[in-house]
Amino acid sequence: MAKDFENSGDGGIRHLSADKHVSGKAIYADDIPEPQELLHLYIAMSAHAHARLISVDLGAVRSARDVVWVGCADDIPGANNVGPVVADEPLFAASETSGGDVQTAGQALFAVAATSPEAARRAAKLAKIIYDPRDPILTIDQAMDAKSFFGKPKRISRGDATAVMAAARHRLTGTIEIGGQDHFYLEGQVAVATPGEDDEMHVVSSNQHPSECQQIVAHVLDIPANAVTVEVKRLGGGFGGKETQANLMAAAAALAARATECPVKIRLDRDQDMILTGKRHDFQIDWDVGFDDDGRIEGVSFVQKARCGWSTDLSHAICDRAMFHADNCYFLPAVDITSYRCRTNTVSGTAFRGFGAPQGMMGIERIIDRIAHHLDLDPLEVRQANLYDHPSAIEDRCTTPFEMKVEDFIVASLLDQVARTSDYRARRRAIAEWNSRSPLLKKGIALTPVKFGVSFTTTHLNQAGALVHVYRDGSVLVTHGGVEMGQGLHTKIASIAAHELQLDLDRIRVSSTRTDKIPNTSATAASAGTDLNGMAVKAACAGLRSRLTRFLADDTDIDVSEVEFLPNRVRYGADEISFADLVEKAYIAREPLFATGFYATPQIHWDPETGRGRPFYYFAYGAAVTEVLIDTLTGENRMMRVDALLDAGRSLNPDIDLGQLEGGFLQGAGWLTTEELWWDDHGHLKTHAPSTYKIPCASDRPPVMNLKLWDKGINREPTIGRSKGIGEPPFMLAMSVHHAISHAIGSCGDGGYPDLDTPATPERILAAITKLRK
Repeated sequence: MAKDFENSGDGGIRHLSADKHVSGKAIYADDIPEPQELLHLYIAMSAHAHARLISVDLGAVRSARDVVWVGCADDIPGANNVGPVVADEPLFAASETSGGDVQTAGQALFAVAATSPEAARRAAKLAKIIYDPRDPILTIDQAMDAKSFFGKPKRISRGDATAVMAAARHRLTGTIEIGGQDHFYLEGQVAVATPGEDDEMHVVSSNQHPSECQQIVAHVLDIPANAVTVEVKRLGGGFGGKETQANLMAAAAALAARATECPVKIRLDRDQDMILTGKRHDFQIDWDVGFDDDGRIEGVSFVQKARCGWSTDLSHAICDRAMFHADNCYFLPAVDITSYRCRTNTVSGTAFRGFGAPQGMMGIERIIDRIAHHLDLDPLEVRQANLYDHPSAIEDRCTTPFEMKVEDFIVASLLDQVARTSDYRARRRAIAEWNSRSPLLKKGIALTPVKFGVSFTTTHLNQAGALVHVYRDGSVLVTHGGVEMGQGLHTKIASIAAHELQLDLDRIRVSSTRTDKIPNTSATAASAGTDLNGMAVKAACAGLRSRLTRFLADDTDIDVSEVEFLPNRVRYGADEISFADLVEKAYIAREPLFATGFYATPQIHWDPETGRGRPFYYFAYGAAVTEVLIDTLTGENRMMRVDALLDAGRSLNPDIDLGQLEGGFLQGAGWLTTEELWWDDHGHLKTHAPSTYKIPCASDRPPVMNLKLWDKGINREPTIGRSKGIGEPPFMLAMSVHHAISHAIGSCGDGGYPDLDTPATPERILAAITKLRK
């Protein structure tokens, strides 16, 4: 019975699609049965990072064998744009009538629809395109020199940081370079578009934001949004890479489907997917800090420079969040944060798990590590000295640089607990002893905390809707605006509905996400999928319960206070009726057996002009200790042990949340150690396959990995079940991996600090060791 959310033992309800995932029976966009008339689409990409197209001749492409349609910018009836916020991202760059411009290598030029993927790919190579190459801007340094930015620099400040730093007893400056990351979802970009009558278009897309996709397809086709239905059953991973990036594939397929009046499918292979789609923004952060003898920060300055790529995409919101998380868990009395959004001729930066927060946090964590090294203190002591205080403290040390109160700060308790349970201090002493005797292999250990704000910082996105149907047999169909991408959202939603209606879980079915059922949905992102959609489903179920309660009370002539929903039945007065029988009675009496629910996150507001407000409903917290081993001859490294503690509030499903903790941590470790994106001097991405781009695999999991949800967790805000969003916070716990590697490298020299950039590849580790020894 769904008496509470955790109703299947100690861990909660098992992921509803788990059996289908492991057996291969789960249906993804690419698994939909293909009709006989299906066409396959291929997108031709630019060979240059920055060029003017002098001429575009697609005649040979059109006449190639098995080709049905060829489309370029000239063939778009509506807007030639797939940019989600700013209209600066053309669907196709090439035009046979006017040439066009390309801004990045791999930019979509035109598309070919043919009877097979191979035929479309072969035909695309027959295009005759003459380029006039221009000098590209590829790096952050080049963009800064050229003043190539998206908008003006943004600034958040408090106090006079410059004066405070000048007067401080100690002062340090430095720079950290933070690499990007490819999403490397298991399921690549896929879309299937099927035309209907009267301009109708049905699109199945591997997409985190169906409503945005609906709008973009409608604009490209120049038809109203009500003619476009975007449907998502499930994703084979998204991580932000399908929040905006999937829209190009969906729009291209829909354009071809409309032109040919046939269903059209596009499926990118791994190489094309990695070349064409956006990445995590790489950052360069210059920092300057003044502090006292105890390591307490008095003033600090950050200059965050992000490589945003060739189009705006979501860069402004991502860079804003990096600014919001420049403090991580630490009170900064005087602070100045400046953000440059660098425009470059590389693939666009886009949403990725953490959405800028990981980069922002790495800046302050580097500062903490440098202060500890300078004062010869354990970094944990410096972290504890700088933590936010409880709002009841005499001194106001609980306000962020953007003037939001940190009202439920629990990181001090988390740090104490994980330091104690991991035996951190004794192990750090033992590692120092071990390193003194080991000339080639070195160990390192680090403990880092996380404070992550949960909500969309674009305030209007914090809303969700739901539709709940009850059928005559008492079964329930739930439709909501969130997307299931392996994170267990549908499982949590089903358990919420079962709990609210007091039904067995097998009486609940969660439908695919469809724009013709729930309109104007927000992306499944920002760790807010369950927060938003769970509350919307709860509201819809509450409406149904209220309606059925009133009906039963009127029908039996009792007061509504005498009606009580019990597992699979309803008590009224001294009698009981099964839920199914009550539903049948209500149907016969012509009572509506469906309800909508809506939720808008309260209390949040943000003024981008003043840099002040409450952009987050609440914060999620965590802490992790990682021990690593490095080989000083090869630069190879290995995680040996991880102890991680995550505040999930009152978890709706501990098993699923622990899975998110493990997966997020390892993905974060990959970002900081092995996953290196490399472009050549002409702007061509060379790491576009598993052979050259190294994500963590099962063998990279440390042999000891102790993961735990904080047993005292509860959300002070009235979220669904008092839970917290946990999709992104675990990712940033992996900062402990990078700092543990730095600690290990530090034992190789004569006291210098290893300024290790990310990712900490073997080459970078060896370079840092060499620099220390010199």
